[in-house]
Amino acid sequence: MNGSNYRIGHGYDVHKLEEGNKFIIGGIEIKHSKGAIGHSDADVVIHVICDALLGAMSLGDIGSHFPDTDIKFKGIDSKILLGNVVDIMKEKKFEVVNIDVTVMLEKPKLRDYIDTMRKTISSILGSDISSISVKATTTEGLGFVGREEGVAAHCVCLIKK
Repeated sequence: MNGSNYRIGHGYDVHKLEEGNKFIIGGIEIKHSKGAIGHSDADVVIHVICDALLGAMSLGDIGSHFPDTDIKFKGIDSKILLGNVVDIMKEKKFEVVNIDVTVMLEKPKLRDYIDTMRKTISSILGSDISSISVKATTTEGLGFVGREEGVAAHCVCLIKK
């Protein structure tokens, strides 16, 4: 294994939750009384994947490629942003080896939605679903996540040339 051909990336994102907003996570909409707020659709899972992939390629972060100061990204479907990152990966001749996402959220429970998220993500990335992991945990009532004020996620990815 040539170290220069394999790269690891990490992504982290947080979004505030607000009553009445749509809750988009992992590329799908989930019925819930609260939804994340942000400049785009505030999909924390797709955002951390974008950040991890861009970081692995040493190309900055989601904010430098899709700034919240640019009106064209207002309310955008984050799956489009991930598609743009995939285009960059193809241009740079990288492919995904695996993606591992952990979501921190008190409610709703994501267990019933995980497989659909994985299918959606693998479809955008053009990767086998077996290389995409999405997990969810709570913070046992601690902090802003525990108070149901926000949602957070981490992502680690491995890519190769």
